[in-house]
Amino acid sequence: MTIADRLAQDVGSLRFRKPVSHVYNPLVYARPGYEEYVRRYGSSPKEVIFVGMNPGPWGMAQTGVPFGAVGMVRDWLGIHVPIGKPPREHPKRPVLGFECKREEISGLRLWRWIRERFGTPEKFFARFFVANYCPLMFLEASGRNRTPDKLPAAEREPLLAACDEALARLVEALRARYVIGVGAFATKRARAALGNRNVTVGSILHPSPASPAANRHWAATVEKQLSAMGIL
Repeated sequence: MTIADRLAQDVGSLRFRKPVSHVYNPLVYARPGYEEYVRRYGSSPKEVIFVGMNPGPWGMAQTGVPFGAVGMVRDWLGIHVPIGKPPREHPKRPVLGFECKREEISGLRLWRWIRERFGTPEKFFARFFVANYCPLMFLEASGRNRTPDKLPAAEREPLLAACDEALARLVEALRARYVIGVGAFATKRARAALGNRNVTVGSILHPSPASPAANRHWAATVEKQLSAMGIL
């Protein structure tokens, strides 16, 4: 939580211009959700850390948990805590916390696969942890997501520097041997942040419904990718 709080403070001081109109920082307003997640599942060393890009509007933005589809966080991870509001809320992307009825498809796919593969949270988290590289969600005036890789260089570079440092500290704290980027961006950033450390960086297909490949047997594809790395 010290690492998360420092990261939230570092990125919270950054400013972003149009087309970004709203910036959500779940490590601040949804801190109770992330803190409960860490308390339950992040208190011991991990062999493998899965790293996503940044929060989605119906996932971590609502629950504080990476890839945190509401139903899976509440019913499988057993986390159900009060969630606050960002200082400036986009009318098309309200934060309703655990009252949110929409589900993040990426998060559903990831956590459902984990549940089917490992059975219980305790069995999964004995070896694994799930994190996000960047804690901020960027919204345009239309309500459309703007991913960190689409930010102009002057805004992107200070953000990446803070996130790189936090990822390196997280890997050190959890004594991870593998960092697996969920998607190309997270993989690229993990390699940049951890290039001089004794950590193996790998990649799996992102579960986004915008990806045709992910819509065709995502779980089976990920099983093959992790087996090839010797993780499963």
